[in-house]
Amino acid sequence: MPRHLVIGNGKFLINLDQHSYMRDLYYPFVGQLNHIGGYQCRVGIWVDGDFAWLNSPEWQFQLGYVEDSLVTEVRATHPGLGITLLMNDGVHQREDIYIKRIQITNHNHTVREVRMFFNQDLLINETEVGDTAAFYPLTNTVFHYKKDRYFMFNGSTGTEGIYQYSTGVKRFYNAEGTWRDAEDGHLMGNAIAQGSVDSTISFRLFVPPNADQTLYYWMGAGKTLEEVKKLDAYVKDSHPGKLLDRVTVYWQRWANKIERDYGDLNPDVQRLFKQSLLLVRTQTDVNGAIIAANDSDIMQSNRDHYSYMWPRDGALIAYSMSMAGYQGMIIPFFNFCANVLSPEGYLHHKYNPDGTVGSSWHPYIHSGRVQLPIQEDETALVLFALWADFQKNGSLEFAQSLYRNLIRRAARFMSTYIDQELNLPKPSYDLWEERYGIYTFTASAVYGGLIAASNFSNLFGDEERSNRYKHTAEKIKAGILKHLWDENEGRFVRGLYMEDGEWVKDMTLESSVYGIFEFGVLPADDERVVGTMKANKEGLRIKTGVGGIARYHHDYYFQRSTDIENVPGNPWIICTLWIAEWEIEYAKTLADLEAPRQTLEWVVKHAMESGVLSEQLDPFSGDPVSVAPLTWSHATYVLAVVKYLNKYKQLSKQ
Repeated sequence: MPRHLVIGNGKFLINLDQHSYMRDLYYPFVGQLNHIGGYQCRVGIWVDGDFAWLNSPEWQFQLGYVEDSLVTEVRATHPGLGITLLMNDGVHQREDIYIKRIQITNHNHTVREVRMFFNQDLLINETEVGDTAAFYPLTNTVFHYKKDRYFMFNGSTGTEGIYQYSTGVKRFYNAEGTWRDAEDGHLMGNAIAQGSVDSTISFRLFVPPNADQTLYYWMGAGKTLEEVKKLDAYVKDSHPGKLLDRVTVYWQRWANKIERDYGDLNPDVQRLFKQSLLLVRTQTDVNGAIIAANDSDIMQSNRDHYSYMWPRDGALIAYSMSMAGYQGMIIPFFNFCANVLSPEGYLHHKYNPDGTVGSSWHPYIHSGRVQLPIQEDETALVLFALWADFQKNGSLEFAQSLYRNLIRRAARFMSTYIDQELNLPKPSYDLWEERYGIYTFTASAVYGGLIAASNFSNLFGDEERSNRYKHTAEKIKAGILKHLWDENEGRFVRGLYMEDGEWVKDMTLESSVYGIFEFGVLPADDERVVGTMKANKEGLRIKTGVGGIARYHHDYYFQRSTDIENVPGNPWIICTLWIAEWEIEYAKTLADLEAPRQTLEWVVKHAMESGVLSEQLDPFSGDPVSVAPLTWSHATYVLAVVKYLNKYKQLSKQ
């Protein structure tokens, strides 16, 4: 299941599902640790003796966000109960506080007693062993804790706080949890439970006929009981509604901090652009890790998740956000990379948000040969993105601070990790992490990374290194043009792989060869680039009503069809946008921008109702496939819009 709504502040991240249930709670890092782990923190309502959880099929939902903000706007109507709920969820922009506002509208002509129930189903530090849930009478709150993780829950109906509470055992022997206790409208009042536990709290209101009343529910996260008590007091003293309104204003200011002329882009495209900026922000930890995705349901398919910092995703996302004018939020990413760079000068496959090396499936030995278990593009792309950021923002002091420990060390590795016979980077894993060889995308990224290193060295008067890096980059370019171009097909190939001691071309149509122009090897209007991108646009096009572009021909990941001629793979948001990026750079007239503008509108059409973008789409239904939101999808959309606006402005002057 994708995550329909995401809220966070860079250290405290909450995912909500289509029923407005909390499903993931990450703290104290974005992506680490998940204290809910995909279970459901249910919300239910009791009205005049009738009870319904919000996931019952009678509810009619509309999902979205308050305009240009990270505060949700969810409307849920239950015709049978005669009740409509308008829900706003937000995380404080500075403090680790989650606030939910529920406006309850009574459609009947009589006063009605309404009780709202909130279930807290936590597994603190990602295990259900040794948790405690307890009622705290001094503040009329319920809190859960283990070791140095505390979560305190409270709420208000204006004059009253928690009405009833209970704590108990869940998912152990025959115990389902205290949420079952809520279904008769009453809670037992058990004051403490230990082990695999949950808790449920309720609030009571009397809603006048054809009118509404508002209640608030909130949670604070901290390291001690005293810390969460202070957060609870802060919410009460400040008033939760006023705090939530301030959260809305903060993110609206943030999303609109740069004045833009959106040219001929329609309001829906503009809206998704700003929402994408905000969603990328939620997936970016304040300590620098830009996380690929935090949808924990992916664990049901491979017992791992996307809550890692892949340097590949991170660098391309940082590049996008920098080009959009958000340098401040991505500076920690480059410091993160400098801190985790290996002594040899390369970056590992992926990292946990705290900077430790993440899980990997890249072996150190394959077919009896020792190999580096890396994707070299990940090291190269960081330098490429850093130079692009410097060109955009000109932060000389920041670049200088990274020159010795990141730029030079990474450039030294890339300069020596070369196949001297081919003048190409030595084999590594491709950007999709599936195959080992020499790839056009990787070679192009290394070229772009070495050119960036050369430019930085020149900037700091280090001419000897500058010339050496540039010379190596030009050798790689020559190797690309000689070995990765296929004259018969008139396009660049995916790459080279070793077969019986010989290098053989992999002719598979591959979307990532867009790197040939993106990283500066050749201009977008070079006839070889044109031939390559046209072949990809036609050969990787999904020939269904959904449309879009596949990653590569015969993509097996979450494959939905074996009709490869019509469905070479599922459509990917990023791969579809790569075609648009090329069309934007290639455009010579405003009329040439029609196709990429339609692609931007296609992305809007295939976003979820809430505006969240997935990794892939079902080629027949258009439904999200794999994780959602995928940070890379939103960032690539941001970059495509920025490139479009720049080109539109340029061509409008002609």
